[in-house]
Amino acid sequence: MRRGEWAGDPEALLRIANRGIIADSTLRSIGVSGSAIHDRCGPGGPWERVLPGVIHLRNGRLTDRQRSVAALMYSGDTAILTGRAALREYGFDSAGDGAHILLPAAQRVQSNGFVLVERTHRMPEQVGRRGLRCAPLVRAVLDAARRCPTLDATRALIAEVVQRGAATVPQLSEELEAGSGRGSAFPRKVLQEVTANVHSVPEAHARKLWLRSGLPEMVFNRDVVDADGDFVARPDGWIDEVAMAWEIDSLAWHLSPADYKRTLERRTRMQGLGIIVLATAPSALRDSPGRVVAELVRHFELARSRPRPNVRVVIPGA
Repeated sequence: MRRGEWAGDPEALLRIANRGIIADSTLRSIGVSGSAIHDRCGPGGPWERVLPGVIHLRNGRLTDRQRSVAALMYSGDTAILTGRAALREYGFDSAGDGAHILLPAAQRVQSNGFVLVERTHRMPEQVGRRGLRCAPLVRAVLDAARRCPTLDATRALIAEVVQRGAATVPQLSEELEAGSGRGSAFPRKVLQEVTANVHSVPEAHARKLWLRSGLPEMVFNRDVVDADGDFVARPDGWIDEVAMAWEIDSLAWHLSPADYKRTLERRTRMQGLGIIVLATAPSALRDSPGRVVAELVRHFELARSRPRPNVRVVIPGA
């Protein structure tokens, strides 16, 4: 493109740009003068300077993808996405307006605007995701988890990754131990919970209340079978000593009304075999923990008072 040709073909720059994002240096190399860039990025202009040296060829809110493109462009060729920005490229619905970048420790690019720059001596191999340079999934998960503001946010993040089979608990634990200790308390606690087979934020609260109750051992998310070895259900919690099931009951924690319907059918099947089932709403775990503990104890006593049905929990690996 010869000097000045871009002005006669407004779409030409968009064809060169990456999702409307382009470097200042690229514009100058194709003949866009510094004054033209300045004018178009000024108040009321059609362009916007979103980061030093990075231009948006439109004027409006950036998408998550555009922020990631701009962050990589700003940070240089050695930069890769990590944290929630990378998780979005792996297909996770990860909220957040920023872009978390990893750079080799020797680089001196600074955080700026929506870009969080983290320099590291443990620079991972990059993974291409939809045309963007990303950290491996396990590294991205732990980088995001270390910056979660609450334990529940950390639980939700890690539980989703593990439930979808995108990463295993040993992989996450190994990455956690290899990385910095900064921000590791929440993910360390959550990995301990997931190791205990707790799969969601409400189940984590439930486990905490069970520990308070003084009741015998409760296992989480284990298969229960009947006398013939046929599958009955996989309750959220199970006290095998008395064949008592605990269900954390909320439509919000199921993928669809159809899933919720299957939950009710599963509960009916358990009750038909004589299993005592306690159903608890997630809000009660948070708002009425004392009442929940009392209900746990009451249902346990009820289960202990009747003959134990001929069902059993499946022990993994047995």
